[in-house]
Amino acid sequence: MSRIAAVSDKSLRGAVDILQSGGIVAIPTETSYGLAVDPFDQDAVERLYKIKQRSRTLPILVLVHGAQQLPQVVASIPDIYAPLIAHFWPGPLTLVFPAHAGIGAQLTGGTGTVGVRHSPNPVANRLIDLFGRPVTATSANLSGMVPAISAHQVEHVFGGLIDLVLDGGVTPGGKGSSLVGLRGAELCCLREGRIPFAQVQQILAASTK
Repeated sequence: MSRIAAVSDKSLRGAVDILQSGGIVAIPTETSYGLAVDPFDQDAVERLYKIKQRSRTLPILVLVHGAQQLPQVVASIPDIYAPLIAHFWPGPLTLVFPAHAGIGAQLTGGTGTVGVRHSPNPVANRLIDLFGRPVTATSANLSGMVPAISAHQVEHVFGGLIDLVLDGGVTPGGKGSSLVGLRGAELCCLREGRIPFAQVQQILAASTK
């Protein structure tokens, strides 16, 4: 069985040790629980795909602790994203960027892009801060199933397949993050989530006035 740990300095340091050794840690986010691994560790990413039974053609998104970490995982930051980052981060808006050369095709699903967001969840942010770099945050579920919203739900689904569950209480569940990207120079909605795309467009329009 995997371990469920209350959030503390000790458990967070233990989670960092697990990530550094290629392990998987379940963490709360502003939507559901996510599965965190080191996105630069290809073996850890492969293990993540296996336990989720996820198609290798589907990318895995990444969490950062603020826009200052973006250069670690993205090749460039489109100017059009600046007002969206300023307005919606931290929050449930995932933006799709050209992937950094250090991010393997495995994580991007061969797309050459990576989805990134800054979660407002303090547990997720503290872990990323201690780890010193971004982590994955694909939803804690078997592919196609409803994401887990509590530590015990994560344990029920994955058991000993993951190394640690940081128990940050029950998360809201429901819709996931909104997923926004670019087609050429045009902003597009790839997945409607907690933030309506119309609201994203409004913020963008206001920034150009």
